[in-house]
Amino acid sequence: MIKPEQIIEINKDSIDEHNWNFDNLSTWLNSCGLIVEDIIAKLNDLQIAIPSWALGTGGTRFGRFPGGGEPSSLEQKIQDVGLLHQLNASSGAISLHIPWDIPENAEKIGELAASYNLKFDAVNSNTFQDQPGQKHTYKFGSLCDVDGQVRKLAIDHNKEVIDHGIALGSKAITVWLADGSSFPGQNNFREALERTYASLADIYNHLPDDWTMFIEYKPYEPNFYSMVIPDWGTSHLLANKLGPKALTLVDLGHHLPNTNIEQIVAILMMQNKLGGFHFNDSKYGDDDITTGCIKPYQLFLIFNELIDGMESTKNPPLSWMIDASHNLKDPLEDLIQSTEAIKIAFAQALCIDRPALKEAQSKSDVSLAQQILQNAFRTDVRPLLAESRLRQEAAIDPLDAFRKLGIRKTLIDARGADSIATGL
Repeated sequence: MIKPEQIIEINKDSIDEHNWNFDNLSTWLNSCGLIVEDIIAKLNDLQIAIPSWALGTGGTRFGRFPGGGEPSSLEQKIQDVGLLHQLNASSGAISLHIPWDIPENAEKIGELAASYNLKFDAVNSNTFQDQPGQKHTYKFGSLCDVDGQVRKLAIDHNKEVIDHGIALGSKAITVWLADGSSFPGQNNFREALERTYASLADIYNHLPDDWTMFIEYKPYEPNFYSMVIPDWGTSHLLANKLGPKALTLVDLGHHLPNTNIEQIVAILMMQNKLGGFHFNDSKYGDDDITTGCIKPYQLFLIFNELIDGMESTKNPPLSWMIDASHNLKDPLEDLIQSTEAIKIAFAQALCIDRPALKEAQSKSDVSLAQQILQNAFRTDVRPLLAESRLRQEAAIDPLDAFRKLGIRKTLIDARGADSIATGL
């Protein structure tokens, strides 16, 4: 959809300003003892998976307001992720949600993804809603349900998801459970967790040797009295019991207000049990809004712990994915902004003077430690991201290029004004 020469032409409009900004920032960072080329190399390597369900307009409990031109097939969703990757050089993977996006012909789907230079990240199962013609209901639970037939249905679905992922070259499955209770006395907490563990163990045994199971958690919603896996500690407990192929997945929206997520990250990495992230942002709960639009400093502090952990622990390589619901914005514009925010926080954390921070911490110099962190956070690292994209033949300003190229209009012309993304 986008020809390389179109991006080159748009970049010409801002290349002089970019070069001036990048040269000045590089000079300053190098004078601080930082190696700019190393930071750019790490930015190039950070690829953030786009979930197949995030390419359409989300909604509220009261309505959904699609903007047209949305992808109505898995093939079109792959095309949209490929388009994003052309613009930002950072969206090199797609994460499928099954059964919303079942690859009917895995070979052809794999070839299509490869043509856009895309890989398949973790596949995601769905036991939080009944599918048409489903024999048993998940109304009262799935992997934890008291009815063994319901549990078998959910277990078999997860195994099927793994099989789809194997065919596509994925290496992980993400399990998020809506299981829980809305009223006191509805569940026996201990027995529900025991059934969940037994179900997960059955799924775990279906994993290939080189696969990983990510176990997600959530303190509330859709159940508001209890959730079977309510927090990172319960997820970690299950992952430990299951074995080395099971890890905890951190969704930034799946915490009670003011939870210290960066500390959770540090503890899990200390145990070599952090699997990855679902990036989004929130004001009140699991709001699933644009990453970094509410709490950019928290995002930076999380990356501070991540970088320290990646350098100091033997934690497995991390999986990075956006998980948001785009209710008002163009979904592709929202994904561009989320990706940018994630990489800004990453670049800022790479600019931390770590030897100075370690020394301040060793002397309990609280003021200096805060100053060192905030100096990095207040650094405008956007020229580093732009230079990273420029060197990879992507857009200096992806959002600006998206609009100047009229991509949404092109999508509407091709797919129709009433086209709505499948799955949600």
